[in-house]
Amino acid sequence: MKITFVGGGNMATALIGGLLKTGQAPEKLSVIEISPEGRARLEQNFGVRTYAAPEAAALAGDVVLLAVKPQHAREVCATLAPFLGETVLVSIAAGIRVADLSRWLGGHSRVVRAMPNTPALIGAGVTGLYASAAVTPHERALAERILGAAGETLWVRDETQIDAVTAVSGSGPAYLFLLVEAMQQAASELGLSAEAGRRLAVGTVLGAAQLAAQTGEPASVLRERVTSKGGTTAAALAVMAERCVKEGIVAGVLAADERSRELGDQLGHQGEAA
Repeated sequence: MKITFVGGGNMATALIGGLLKTGQAPEKLSVIEISPEGRARLEQNFGVRTYAAPEAAALAGDVVLLAVKPQHAREVCATLAPFLGETVLVSIAAGIRVADLSRWLGGHSRVVRAMPNTPALIGAGVTGLYASAAVTPHERALAERILGAAGETLWVRDETQIDAVTAVSGSGPAYLFLLVEAMQQAASELGLSAEAGRRLAVGTVLGAAQLAAQTGEPASVLRERVTSKGGTTAAALAVMAERCVKEGIVAGVLAADERSRELGDQLGHQGEAA
């Protein structure tokens, strides 16, 4: 499989590294990166071929993966359009909808939209995927293989669900980091050292996530097993319920979903006259 990355930033780097670990040949990977320093880094670290700008040789492959900042997507798509042909384009540019990508690409219909999250940087991510109707099963499999190099993948049938994916998993690491931050603060107020608080908080969140993943049981069941009537956990959860912690998290995720839709509207009209 020949893959061309357009943009060589952190997420592209994570995907390239993951692909090479799965046996992908470096000579089958190309990166279009405007930064000379970035091109030198990618060549040195991965042995891939790099280009300063789109050209036919760079884009002659099975998949083109768009990994640029959303605000640059429209102008970059204009430079790619003459070279794409029937090659499937996979976009990880957050918020940019398939219809807008297709329009910017001169009507190109073979587009997959992907929403990874930051744990993909260490191969532990989860990515939501949506494909336009013109994308073949084989091309879907190629997209899944690429994004799967950085963690789990999940297909959605309706593109609007990518906004929900963004709200739950795209923004989700921040929710967990806030929990870790709060647990560390509480540990400090209870007299534990900063290092002890960090180890306890991070280790607990990591272990609990692994337990949930391995057992496959509902989170509510796992929570109930930890909660003894009249015990310490029950006392903590009672205070959290009084302060509407769960409701606040749900409301926050819903707000993220709404904001994702708003950004999709804004990004889709970027550069257009008022």
